[in-house]
Amino acid sequence: MINETKEKMRKLRLTGMLQGLETQELSPEASGLSFEERLGLLVDREDSERENRRMSNRLRQAKLKQQALAEDIDYSGNRGLDKAKFQSLLDCGWVSRSQNVIITGPTGAGKTYLACALAHKACRDGYSSIYYRVTKLLEELAISKIDGSYHRFLERIAKRDVLVLDDWGLFSLTEDQSKFLAEIVEDRYDLKSTIISSQLPVENWYELISNATVGESILDRITHNSFKIQLKGESMRKRKKVLEIETQKG
Repeated sequence: MINETKEKMRKLRLTGMLQGLETQELSPEASGLSFEERLGLLVDREDSERENRRMSNRLRQAKLKQQALAEDIDYSGNRGLDKAKFQSLLDCGWVSRSQNVIITGPTGAGKTYLACALAHKACRDGYSSIYYRVTKLLEELAISKIDGSYHRFLERIAKRDVLVLDDWGLFSLTEDQSKFLAEIVEDRYDLKSTIISSQLPVENWYELISNATVGESILDRITHNSFKIQLKGESMRKRKKVLEIETQKG
């Protein structure tokens, strides 16, 4: 009879309960538990298994450039990363409040890593995320405009709890590109969260958008009610390389 039960669990895709049952069969301690206690453990195992699958799906769909973990962030050095301030963001309260995070600083300062770490933590906490380099996003938007999938594309982005826009400000925006971003920002304003990383200070962003009215609309919605992290100092990539060389020599 137990084998029939296991087979039904497989058909019903109750993999967590099946694994839990097989674990209980091998555990002498399990025989001393009541039926209710053993059933509770099986349900807990199934719930945990399903949540792990959901989290894996969220991370896969996020397409983060780096699988950055909040636990691995390097707070040492003189790059202006306030540990207390950044760790306060790791509870994802800013996501539940539909706030934004802006990370600025020189090349190699670790902006992308921090952005991905925040998005990764959001996925772990049950939120959906999606990562885009701004250049790639604008390319896909232009293509979707041609093939007729533009509005569906915008809807998919609008549904994500966290949107990461990496490498903002590498070039000036055309009229069409400005309108693309204006629609995305408008869809998310006070509803969803956006993380933006840029080499340029926020005060220089207005220079990137030729249409002042559109630029004001975009940047007012992005910077309003946002957390700002301004990095400085040496390149983290260069520093890591130096440490690797010193380790090899040692």
